[in-house]
Amino acid sequence: MNTLFAPFRELELATRPRLAPVAARAGIVFDAVRTPDSLELSFDLPGYAPSDVELSVDRNVLTLTAERTRAVSEDSSLVVAERRHGAVRRQLRLSDALDLGAVQARFDNGVLHVSVPLAETAQPHKVDISVGATPMVETAAVETEDEASAN
Repeated sequence: MNTLFAPFRELELATRPRLAPVAARAGIVFDAVRTPDSLELSFDLPGYAPSDVELSVDRNVLTLTAERTRAVSEDSSLVVAERRHGAVRRQLRLSDALDLGAVQARFDNGVLHVSVPLAETAQPHKVDISVGATPMVETAAVETEDEASAN
């Protein structure tokens, strides 16, 4: 029987958690899907209450902030603490082709769904094509110095 020799397997397993994407370690991961009319974002926020989540748009930056507090009564003592607590934040730079004034969001079962419609100018549209010798740009006649001095 042949055994696959993988000398770096142990190194990969040992360093994988440290090399994971920063966003995944921070707790806010998302999917982005472009539809014909909008950009649809889905942020995973398990264990967060809708009141603990804040979404804002400033210029072209969408900022998501969420905060979870640890609820331990005074007569109890914490034995194990593996769940993340505190504030997390994620920022995304969005395109000018999006209508940032019409962003909509809903929170459903630990997932924040954000819909950002495409701007009217970014929508596909038909361009008329002219036929014939009509110039696309009108030019004005320019007087030369000789013509100006003759007048």
